[in-house]
Amino acid sequence: MKVLLLKDPKDKDSGPDPYIKELGLYGFEATLIPVLSFEFVSLESLFEKLSHPECYGGLVFTSPRALEAIKICLKENSKNEAWSKSLKQRWNTKPAYVVGKATASLVEDIGLIPQGEKSGNAEKLAEYICSREKPESSALLFPCGALKREVLPTALREKGVPLESLTVYQTTQHTDLQESLSSYFSQQGIPASVVFFSPSGVKFCLQHIQKLSGHFINHIKFAAIGPTTAEAMEAAGIPVSCTAESPTPQALAAGIQNVLHLQNC
Repeated sequence: MKVLLLKDPKDKDSGPDPYIKELGLYGFEATLIPVLSFEFVSLESLFEKLSHPECYGGLVFTSPRALEAIKICLKENSKNEAWSKSLKQRWNTKPAYVVGKATASLVEDIGLIPQGEKSGNAEKLAEYICSREKPESSALLFPCGALKREVLPTALREKGVPLESLTVYQTTQHTDLQESLSSYFSQQGIPASVVFFSPSGVKFCLQHIQKLSGHFINHIKFAAIGPTTAEAMEAAGIPVSCTAESPTPQALAAGIQNVLHLQNC
């Protein structure tokens, strides 16, 4: 059975995408179609803030893109040297809060120690942060996207935990998205399951999928990587057959297996 994953592929140099690999273990034929493009902004401002760890109580990351922004900054020799010589060690005296394993791995890549990776979503991460941070302490620096949800900032504000947000990337539709979807449906047919990985994915893909599927859309089991995406799907009128218990390849594959297995009983 075919599964369509609406997400960016993992970095080519880090081996096969873990979602394709995990679904393959269940006998599914998974295909990735990149949905989003990212434009990085305010990178000078980002590094300026990273250069003053004494002004902040720690860091908050809810997206791998925020780490990509830092990595782009560190490609400059002078900035990389400053980071390696002192900034990294100084930030490591403070917490680096992360929302999940993918983000935690990227935090480790830049030499920091992640905390809160088992949270899995912004709501739970906010609870975790509030349980550890004192009200009116130094602000946490939060590099984020232009489309960030307000769940985490609102929860921290209500508890008096200061947060300084900085937009470091903007999200747009991938230039090849429509062509890639048309090509997939014409060559592979209607997939047994379609997985959304973000509210933006729902926004950019749904209309195309409805058009390409026609009345066969009722045969597709739609899955979400997490509750935020599931909410966006429901708001758009998509029946959510499966929400992964955690945002991992293992949890998603197990959820899809369960839904499609029940369908075939």
